[in-house]
Amino acid sequence: MAQRKNAKGSGNSSSSGSGSSSTSAGSSGGSSSPGARRETKHGGHKNGRKGGPSGTSFFTWFMVIALLGVWTSVAVVWFDLVDYEEVLAKAKDFRYNLSEVLQGKLGIYDADGDGDFDVDDAKVLLEGPSGVAKRKTKAKGLKERSTSEPAVPPEEAEPHAEPEEQAPVEAEPQNIEDEAKEQIQSLLHEMVHAEHETEHSYHVEETVSQDYNQDMEEMMSEQENPDASEPVGEDERLHHDTDDVTYQVYEEQVVYEPPENERIEVTEVTVPPEDNPVEATQVIVEEVSISPVEEQQEVPPGTNRTTEDPEQKAKVKKKKPKLLNKFDKTIKAELDAAEKLRKRGKIEEAVNAFKELVRKYPQSPRARYGKAQCEDDLAEKRRSNEVLRGAIETYQEVASLPDVPADLLKLSLKRRSDRQQFLGHMRGSLLTLQRLVQLFPNDTSLKNDLGVGYLLIGDNDNAKKVYEEVLSVTPNDGFAKVHYGFILKAQNKIAESIPYLKEGIESGDPGTDDGRFYFHLGDAMQRVGNKEAYKWYELGHKRGHFASVWQRSLYNVNGLKAQPWWTPKETGYTELVKSLERNWKLIRDEGLAVMDKAKGLFLPEDENLREKGDWSQFTLWQQGRRNENACKGAPKTCTLLEKFPETTGCRRGQIKYSIMHPGTHVWPHTGPTNCRLRMHLGLVIPKEGCKIRCANETKTWEEGKVLIFDDSFEHEVWQDASSFRLIFIVDVWHPELTPQQRRSLPAI
Repeated sequence: MAQRKNAKGSGNSSSSGSGSSSTSAGSSGGSSSPGARRETKHGGHKNGRKGGPSGTSFFTWFMVIALLGVWTSVAVVWFDLVDYEEVLAKAKDFRYNLSEVLQGKLGIYDADGDGDFDVDDAKVLLEGPSGVAKRKTKAKGLKERSTSEPAVPPEEAEPHAEPEEQAPVEAEPQNIEDEAKEQIQSLLHEMVHAEHETEHSYHVEETVSQDYNQDMEEMMSEQENPDASEPVGEDERLHHDTDDVTYQVYEEQVVYEPPENERIEVTEVTVPPEDNPVEATQVIVEEVSISPVEEQQEVPPGTNRTTEDPEQKAKVKKKKPKLLNKFDKTIKAELDAAEKLRKRGKIEEAVNAFKELVRKYPQSPRARYGKAQCEDDLAEKRRSNEVLRGAIETYQEVASLPDVPADLLKLSLKRRSDRQQFLGHMRGSLLTLQRLVQLFPNDTSLKNDLGVGYLLIGDNDNAKKVYEEVLSVTPNDGFAKVHYGFILKAQNKIAESIPYLKEGIESGDPGTDDGRFYFHLGDAMQRVGNKEAYKWYELGHKRGHFASVWQRSLYNVNGLKAQPWWTPKETGYTELVKSLERNWKLIRDEGLAVMDKAKGLFLPEDENLREKGDWSQFTLWQQGRRNENACKGAPKTCTLLEKFPETTGCRRGQIKYSIMHPGTHVWPHTGPTNCRLRMHLGLVIPKEGCKIRCANETKTWEEGKVLIFDDSFEHEVWQDASSFRLIFIVDVWHPELTPQQRRSLPAI
């Protein structure tokens, strides 16, 4: 090492011009000359090598360090070395702690009533709604502004704003929180962006950057609709009570559903133009492989009601609800922490957190509302009606507390009513809706909901009064119009119902884009001879409410083969058809015996499906249940049918005799579901004058022969013979339904 060092010293001496090799050697053995030291200091070498960090090497090392930093960042993200959720939580906790420290001083600056001080509040306090807030670095500046300008401009002042919220106080803490919030929000923005790139969307939606008030704002802005927010899927049906799902009444009998069309045989209306044949899209075989979950799901009629049309969304004005009273603002940090757990999907932890808050603060409406929401979520997660009943009770407890903010009271009772309807507690829901209307008499949306509540229990008269009241105040309310039109049509005021249904749908208001309204509008137009009926059916088809212009059933399972007429071989029920045709005389004789008027077992069709005439029916099975009294009148026929569960177990159909007298015409109509096929066995058929049309093909009956058609397609019947016509109607499950679907589909 010494020799190498000496050599380097010699080189330096030579380059500096020392001149003597001996001197150079001697110098290297001791200390370098001043010139050599200077040369060494500046890194000079004869061969061009550098001994120190020149400008170039600074840049090189800078690039090396920069690249190391980049790759380290990549490694952190790639190998998930940082728990971003924990970082976010700590940042949020820091904000909570700061908020707690400043709560007492900054609470009175809460100009918009959302429970905290933010940029919006600053704009209101400093320069009004349109100005840009300029930061004041001294308390004096804010005091001067607050004395020279009103704290809240008149156009933004809330009618129930509390005086303390607007009182001016020291502004110095405002600057502290502004600066802290800017730093925290910047950090949160960066962290949430990184989280968005690495986690599933579910977790992104639940990050702490989402304030729970934002969720409440969305709830307030949406038109709440029981059957829209809770579509009746088959897996969801497990969440209903077992008392035969009264909830289905709203969907299938009282409101919107075509008047139980099973009781009819066929339909009529002017046949559509020849350029509207049954197309391939209308008679389609969708051989789709259905997943175990999907195969159980039925498409409810309200599925497409919530439109994605931006114009309709623009009509829904968002309002930021006030959910915190004065006391709840003082515990906002604790409320936010519990709400954060719920947002993240940690339902059990959130339930415990809100229970503890309710224990600590029993008079806190927001804490109790959070507990109700968690119980609601937990009921959905566990598919538990018992837990849901607890949530319903807790929503009621919120409403019974003192000093509940109006928005929170409204949210609690509306959700309680919705959950009651979900469980089939229609009368309890009606009482809740009546209380809402009493508390908020000027809210027409609540009156609209009340009208639906009356329809749910079959009280059309009171529902009509409610909608008349709404329309007298807001004559252009589309929701009220379609429902009022529906009621008029149910009262057989056909022509009068048309403008209400038509204008209501055209309004585009939330809750009006529903297949049931297109169904009834088209049906009403058909009955008055208005050729625009098929225009509305076509529009309903384009908007996803109907499978086709012809097939307009509302309770469907997707992917089932769809065609108007079927052969026995296509159904796979050849043994049933053979049995019916072999025993047709036995079936006929028992039917004729029942026709004796003294027994009075044939009942008139009462669904308003006849334009004219006399049409009666005698039902043996309804919704998969045997009518024991009826079977006493046709015991052999009932015994014969017991061998065929595809018909006796069809909970979406009937087995019945149907007698139609001369001069009868049945309006064009469709059945309620595509889940069944209908068999007609001819028993007593006049030689001429009786016919049935399904879609665009018309056929006649023959004694002892079976016709099979899909009554979810439009059909119509004429009886212009000189004597009565008697047939036997047998409904069967659609052959492509799985055993699981046949067991789980709700009855119609």
